[in-house]
Amino acid sequence: MIHQYTEGDPDLPVLLLLHGTGGGPDDLLGLANELSPGSGTLAPTGPVSENGAARWFRRLSEGVFDHQDVLARADELADFLGTAREKYGFSRVVAVGFSNGANIAAAVTLTRPDALKEAILFSSMSPLPEPPRLDLTGTRVFLSNGEQDPMAPLPANDELVRQLRERHAEAATHRWPGGHQVTVEGVSAARAWLARVEA
Repeated sequence: MIHQYTEGDPDLPVLLLLHGTGGGPDDLLGLANELSPGSGTLAPTGPVSENGAARWFRRLSEGVFDHQDVLARADELADFLGTAREKYGFSRVVAVGFSNGANIAAAVTLTRPDALKEAILFSSMSPLPEPPRLDLTGTRVFLSNGEQDPMAPLPANDELVRQLRERHAEAATHRWPGGHQVTVEGVSAARAWLARVEA
């Protein structure tokens, strides 16, 4: 998988940066520095092209995902993460995703806890109607969503929170009265959440 890796403080987690539709590996570098200054970063490029825009999995229409492709791409990303761990020699990783990137991070968290147990998701929604019934004890997820988000409606995010909690994952939510974007407040709340995890 095409990616960029930047080494960081070995005492800090590596941040797996997952861009939104049409984005690229550089998109979330500033966000990573806000969340965990000094952390290494692993920033792959979404392997699916939608009219030239990089994505993490196919969709059939706006908000309608190809669920078989979601599962296949989640496995692909999880396997890539395992290879990167061996190649670069890090252990702890926290996914940081926006929109489509947050959704693939959610899919990996739900289906491959062997690969990913911590994630910070901005503007996410449930990527799968019926994820496997895995025990996600020890998995921690932070979710920040706008209450007026037309692309990741709050009920779809609430469904993801429910799926995580039903499987015994820890899911912390941050809500704000806006749309489809990363906010200063959301970043601040995510940074505080990450600091608590690290403590």
